[in-house]
Amino acid sequence: MARLPGFDLHMHSTASDGALSPSELVARAVDAAVEYMALTDHDTLAGLAEAQQAANDAGLTLIPGVELTCLWNRRVLHLLGLGIDPDYPGWKDYEARLAELRVTRADKIARKLVARGVPDNIIELARAQAGDGQIGRPHFARALLAAGVVSSENEAFDRYLGQGKPGDVKAEWPDIVESIDIIRKSGGFSILAHPTKYSLTFSRLRLLIAELAKSGIDGIEIGCPNVSRDQVGLLLRIADTLDLKISSGSDFHNPDMTWTRLGRFPAVESDRHLIYDFIRR
Repeated sequence: MARLPGFDLHMHSTASDGALSPSELVARAVDAAVEYMALTDHDTLAGLAEAQQAANDAGLTLIPGVELTCLWNRRVLHLLGLGIDPDYPGWKDYEARLAELRVTRADKIARKLVARGVPDNIIELARAQAGDGQIGRPHFARALLAAGVVSSENEAFDRYLGQGKPGDVKAEWPDIVESIDIIRKSGGFSILAHPTKYSLTFSRLRLLIAELAKSGIDGIEIGCPNVSRDQVGLLLRIADTLDLKISSGSDFHNPDMTWTRLGRFPAVESDRHLIYDFIRR
């Protein structure tokens, strides 16, 4: 198998909950010897134009992407759309719908946090953290830190925002079949993001992926932070059995997060890897 160029197919900018602007992200990717990168902001394509210009200037190949929040049997999943066409007309209404859902959820999170004694202006502080990007729980974590309520963003999730905590507010996200459909119509591949992060046993995860394959998903992300070599092997066997593509990415958000670095994730060698599709393009 030929040596692959440096690549990273999962990262976030200030268009959603990342700490770096799209152009800053491209510059950091170049420094990390990444030659193919996918910008996959949460529920928005807003950063792609800036990233594309920066990639053109730097001689780096940008793979337009997005990470869609969606539902499968009432369970929240994250679906990567890789190689999408940002100019596909259907994205405009889809993005507007997701933005409205995020604003509504943010207001609910703020009310629940204030009821637990955090400052009354927490929503304004979170919006300031989000800037022009899509607001999400990481912005509330930074707001709680800035307000002196917690000593770290991790503490914010442990006490207020993590699963089962007051700020863990659900939203009526689109069904995953709808998410798969718009990714396909816009020319992209639909990939289940970080499959080991959904608190499922491997038996249940195998069933989930099998059901998603029936719904038309193209593949699963295998090379991602904190996945073990044993998990890589198990996920590869699932991909082989179901004839699915595989993908890899750092899920990079912030340079201060030491657990993830651009272009750094467990190596997964397989002819099924999506990077070969993008190289051929």
